[in-house]
Amino acid sequence: MPKPLNHCHSLSIKQVFEQQKTSFFGLTEEEAEKRLRNFGLNELPKEKPLSSLQIFFLQFKSTLVYILIIAGLISLALGEEVDAYVIFLAVLINVVVGFIQENKAQNALNKLKELVILEAKVIRQDLTKIVRANGLVPGDIIVLEAGDKITADARLIEAKELETSEAALSGESQSIKKQVEKLDRGVVLAERSNMVYTGTVVLKGRAKAVVVATGEKTQLGQIAGMIKDIKEEQTPLQKKLSKFSLNLGVIILVLSFVILITGLFTGESFLVMFNTAVAVAVAAIPEGLVVAVTVILALGMKSLLKKQTLVRKLVAAETLGSTTVICTDKTGTLTEGEMRVTEVVTDSDGLDLINESQKIIKQSLGESFLLMQIAMLCNDATIQNENSDLKNWQILGSSTEKALLLAGAQIGLKKSSLNEKYPRLDEVPFDSERKFMATLHRHDGHNIVYLKGAPEIMLEKSNFVLQDDKEVKIYSDKRKELKSKYERLSRQGLRVLGFAYLKTPKDFQEIKINRPEEYLENLVLVGFVGIKDPLRPMVKETLESTAKAGIKSVIITGDNVMTARAIAEELGIKVDEQNLATGKDLIRWDDKELARKVKKIKIYARVTPNDKLRIVKAWQSHDEVVAMTGDGVNDAPALKQADVGIALGSGSAVTKETADLVLLDNGYHIILAAVERGRVIYDNIKKVVLYLLSDSFSEVILIFLSLFFGLPLPLIPVQILWINLVTDGFPHMALTLEPEEKEVMDEPPQELNKPILDFERKLLIAVISLVTAFTSLGLFYFFWKVMDDLELARTVTFASLGIDSLLYVFSCRTLRHSIFHSHFFRNRYLLVAVAMGAVLQLAAIYLPLFQNLLRTVPLGWMEWSVVLSVSGLVILLIEMIKWIFIVRHKKGL
Repeated sequence: MPKPLNHCHSLSIKQVFEQQKTSFFGLTEEEAEKRLRNFGLNELPKEKPLSSLQIFFLQFKSTLVYILIIAGLISLALGEEVDAYVIFLAVLINVVVGFIQENKAQNALNKLKELVILEAKVIRQDLTKIVRANGLVPGDIIVLEAGDKITADARLIEAKELETSEAALSGESQSIKKQVEKLDRGVVLAERSNMVYTGTVVLKGRAKAVVVATGEKTQLGQIAGMIKDIKEEQTPLQKKLSKFSLNLGVIILVLSFVILITGLFTGESFLVMFNTAVAVAVAAIPEGLVVAVTVILALGMKSLLKKQTLVRKLVAAETLGSTTVICTDKTGTLTEGEMRVTEVVTDSDGLDLINESQKIIKQSLGESFLLMQIAMLCNDATIQNENSDLKNWQILGSSTEKALLLAGAQIGLKKSSLNEKYPRLDEVPFDSERKFMATLHRHDGHNIVYLKGAPEIMLEKSNFVLQDDKEVKIYSDKRKELKSKYERLSRQGLRVLGFAYLKTPKDFQEIKINRPEEYLENLVLVGFVGIKDPLRPMVKETLESTAKAGIKSVIITGDNVMTARAIAEELGIKVDEQNLATGKDLIRWDDKELARKVKKIKIYARVTPNDKLRIVKAWQSHDEVVAMTGDGVNDAPALKQADVGIALGSGSAVTKETADLVLLDNGYHIILAAVERGRVIYDNIKKVVLYLLSDSFSEVILIFLSLFFGLPLPLIPVQILWINLVTDGFPHMALTLEPEEKEVMDEPPQELNKPILDFERKLLIAVISLVTAFTSLGLFYFFWKVMDDLELARTVTFASLGIDSLLYVFSCRTLRHSIFHSHFFRNRYLLVAVAMGAVLQLAAIYLPLFQNLLRTVPLGWMEWSVVLSVSGLVILLIEMIKWIFIVRHKKGL
């Protein structure tokens, strides 16, 4: 039984046959069945998608949710059913919202997957037949032709003008010419010209090959294995929320214990103080936070979907906002993923096809029009559906010839019409030695040979150049001038082709095949074209904007160094020996050395999937939050390892299944909008945390101070619950809808280890909590002592805390501006929410139903004037602290 081989490229065809125990006639059906049982189906192991039930239970995986569940159970045990039910409702809302959004994303991703049954043409028992691709086994002889998707790794045994696209596997943007001769064992994957691989496509030619690996033993299978070995890590937001929740839990436990001890020292019974401490602990937990965070993430997810970005997991919507490094695959991500004619140059005119949006009439083109006619006629690519829209064309042929056909169509030419008008009589195929292709056509009153090839060969064989529709003799100065034109295109990283023609007599019916270069002289040079894989729209602007936002960009490509340099220069990135590395460099460097050098390197060339994975890990070792973008199978391991993986909608199924975000319309510029939305998400989470903790700790400190000074409790538990859930419920949810602040993209990304609450927010929480607690205690003491009315004192305190929280929500909206900023009315939801909170607070004080429930009494004008005056002073003090922050930021302190 043969074994899958990784070095078949270094074996002769005879040796491969011996190793695989096969021949040109193929396997017998019995042997194929035997090998299929031994090797298994030619399929990659499929990761089972999460079921709806699994997605549902994953929503409980949060430290804050655990704390809420424990608090709810304690409340239930103490007989506080209302508290318990409210807490459990908060948990349920969080779970349901998260489940709906993530389940919807999973279903959308499933619709993106195409259910295609691949087939292969195979020789068995000297008979050619069609079989399902998953039935291929090592030793099978497969037959390949233009348009076929290769479904197994195989060693070529016959090849005629074979070219394949390996962009999805190696990242190489240009088509790969194949041959059958054996190679050195040390040749890298991208240069193994006698091998074909699973997942790649035949662009041109015909071939036969012997299968040497199937399923998980293929190069594609090895990449899939790398993906499976990468563990799922928590996102930066999950880590921060988890740490925040633990710290909050510890603080609440300590405060509850202090309240318990303080009450016991003042003579209260243990049972009373234990119940009070537990009630305060439950009240201090911001049960609205978990719902608010989920809603913020869900809104961000929905916003990104409107911009054609599918977010698979809620937390991934924020992660891109925290990103500090974006590693970007070049082919198909930064670029279109297919070769295009970008520039046409003749002696007297030129044409920029990338920036040309409309068809151009013949009179405006001059020699460029004739050049494109030659490009379409001296061309073996075929269009399967020429009458369809240009964007839907299915073209069989090499990537270069496909680019020439598309360029001709762009200026209004039609290949079928040209073939009919100038029928082909004979041809000389392209040859790597002669470096040109020639076709003979019947023309008006005579025949004509059209040629395309290496620019230096075309210029060397030409004694004339077409200039203003005249054939002008080429002298030395003109030859230098023409040479400089194609060299300029080459320096831009373009693949350059020259085009020429030779008029022949009508009786000239065939091109001599043996030595055509000997008589194809005295050509008339028409011009040159530059071909490349062009940048996607707005890529350069996107990279510039992300740089302004403090995000470093790294370009990773499977292309050669020259192509890598050209793309870097086009993007405005200065490249030198210090910031460019190749796959060979990465082989020499171990992980530690790569980690030391990774911050200096801006572009990588000739890299493998494992190299991309190592690059991402090297950045992560510096506590950087790394995003990886890509479209090919070769990008999938790095996408899985990255903190956030971004796939293009046109990418492979493996890549889309691995990614956290999918750009449905392939627009790279959407990444910038996604980064901004991610930052807005994190910004709004911090606003909600600031508001809810200020509210909760105000009540905890108030209870503690009253016990410390030996005063009656200024609020009863049901009043605390009302403020937390009813009065403040609408405002804190309205904060989730806070629009973005323009400064959000002018600031650097959040540091990975920086907590959700920085020093300024912690200080503001302390100020708000202490000021609110002391002023509320003062009001309580005054009305209790002076008016000698405990219920009135508690009602005033209840009103004061409620009004304070409704007002300082405006202060919590931003630390970048004062409450009096011109954008005060931007969030209309917040204005409505505050109005509703105020109405409910008044209802709690004046409606008999709520008076009985909350033990409140009506307040008069005098009480309200005191409450509003004190609340106004609290807001002024908070804004003074914020003003200090704003001044510090403006001075860069």
